[in-house]
Amino acid sequence: MNDLTRPLGGTAVVLDLDGTLVDSEPTYYRAALGTLARHGVTDYTWADNEAYVGVSTLETIGLWRQRYGITAPAADLLDDLNARYLGLARTDTHVFPQMRLFVERLHAAGVPMIVASGSSPQAIEAVLTGTGLDAQLPRYVSADEVAHGKPAPDVFLEAARRLGVPPARCVVLEDAAPGARAAHAAGMRCIALPYVAAQAGDPAFTAADLLFKGGQEEFTARAAYDWLARSAPSS
Repeated sequence: MNDLTRPLGGTAVVLDLDGTLVDSEPTYYRAALGTLARHGVTDYTWADNEAYVGVSTLETIGLWRQRYGITAPAADLLDDLNARYLGLARTDTHVFPQMRLFVERLHAAGVPMIVASGSSPQAIEAVLTGTGLDAQLPRYVSADEVAHGKPAPDVFLEAARRLGVPPARCVVLEDAAPGARAAHAAGMRCIALPYVAAQAGDPAFTAADLLFKGGQEEFTARAAYDWLARSAPSS
């Protein structure tokens, strides 16, 4: 079938996970507190944590080692953080209600979808399974599986490759500036819904094709789907 008869003109949707599909940042913060405290860092705040929203887990650990002078191997920190996070994520991850409706609507319409996240494959699988999102979103790609995390475009380009869809036909949903930059670098359109309200004026967000400046409080499944329908490629 040609693009005109495909759902939304052959558009595919690439979804970030943390802060976009699910409110997992508080869970990551709780896990981070435990990991950092184990290495003598006891003054890590939520404001500190916000600086790493949208940055891959492995890159975040590298930045922690530099900032706090942690000498333990990055692999050890990663294993500890992932273990703590997985223990929490399997039973305590909240899906944003309008985002669940959006995914359900896309799935019902037959729109190709994939999750592209900076989290580890194990964390992505645990969240999708624990929240039931895996029923509509069985495909995912982790930044751990590509050369460079966001804001590099690698994870989104790999997502398009796995879907078999040209990047220009993909629309990314992102809550973080590095992810929005990665979407633009990949040649994909972007729906942005900033997780950190104070960052809504970042050029990466203001350059988005559709911006919900108020983040999840402003986002609705209907508005996002209607925009996709109106802006679908015509050929």
